Amino acid sequence: MDNKFWGKVKNKTKVDKETIISLAKKLQNGNMKDETTIREVIDTLSSITGKSVSEEKKQKIVDKIVNDKVPNNVDKMF
Repeated sequence: MDNKFWGKVKNKTKVDKETIISLAKKLQNGNMKDETTIREVIDTLSSITGKSVSEEKKQKIVDKIVNDKVPNNVDKMF
């Protein structure tokens, strides 16, 4: 993908190419049964979106993922 594309993405989302690629690599290569990896992904997404995630909610997300209890409809997760 060219720099023009990444420029458009950054203008619309305020997220740079490096952050997106880093997150994609973590998702692709990370062990999604590892609590540390999951927490890093949550923290990255929280930072990207500007939304804070409480420790309680983060723990619920980690528990659901580690225990294969993620529903097909994530809206119904909490």
